[in-house]
Amino acid sequence: MIGFIVAGLIIGALARLIKPGKQRLGIIATLLLGIVGSVIGGTIANLLGTGDIWELNVLGFVVAVIASILLIGVAEAIAGNRHKTAH
Repeated sequence: MIGFIVAGLIIGALARLIKPGKQRLGIIATLLLGIVGSVIGGTIANLLGTGDIWELNVLGFVVAVIASILLIGVAEAIAGNRHKTAH
């Protein structure tokens, strides 16, 4: 479980580094998006037959980072819409 959290944090941090622009996400949001991304990556890798959902492999890792980048974009869009409607 601790390895899963650490992997989620690494994947979330990598996604934030790769995604252009400044993200207004804290470490908890980065961790959660990284964990969700890693579950998505593991699920896709499992469906493709390259490994188990909880197993870290190259394809799962790459898909997890891509999924996390997309999730960060969605989170920013939702936060941006909330910020605009608040004013």
